[in-house]
Amino acid sequence: MNKGQSILTKREKEIFDLLVHNLTTREIADQLSISEKTVRNHISNVILKLNVKGRSQAIVELLRLGVITL
Repeated sequence: MNKGQSILTKREKEIFDLLVHNLTTREIADQLSISEKTVRNHISNVILKLNVKGRSQAIVELLRLGVITL
C-alpha cells in the first residue's frame, strides 16, 4: 500500500470512488446505507486531511496520489 492509500479510511475511499463517478451525495448515501450528513462529514474530513479547498481538488489530489482511479 502506498502512502496515499493509508491516509483514507476504508469508508472515505468508498465515498471518493463513488464521487469520482459523478454520483451525488444522496446517491452515495443511498448506496452505502448511510445519511447524507455522514457522507458530507467524510468528504470534509478528506478535504482537511489533504489540505485542499473542496471536493474537486480532493478528487484531483487523490487521483494524483493513485488512491482512486477514473
